[in-house]
Amino acid sequence: MMFWYGDGMNGWGWFAMSAGMVLFWGLLITVAVMLFRTWGRAEERPSGPRSPTSAEQILGERLARGEIDEEEYRRRLSALRSAEP
Repeated sequence: MMFWYGDGMNGWGWFAMSAGMVLFWGLLITVAVMLFRTWGRAEERPSGPRSPTSAEQILGERLARGEIDEEEYRRRLSALRSAEP
């Protein structure tokens, strides 16, 4: 005998038990994924302030990414160097 259930659980009891188990595992997996992502991002963040990047370095990065061609790079570089005191 199963105490107050009488002969056993009815359909609603099985449904509630199954839904509760799915919710429990879904919550557990979600928390594990969130913790894993948080730990991964903490390592990627720089620990201190970034050093200021010079205009020439930014120009070189743009050339490397293909945003500007070599002719434009040389033109802007000469303009930067002539503008410096």
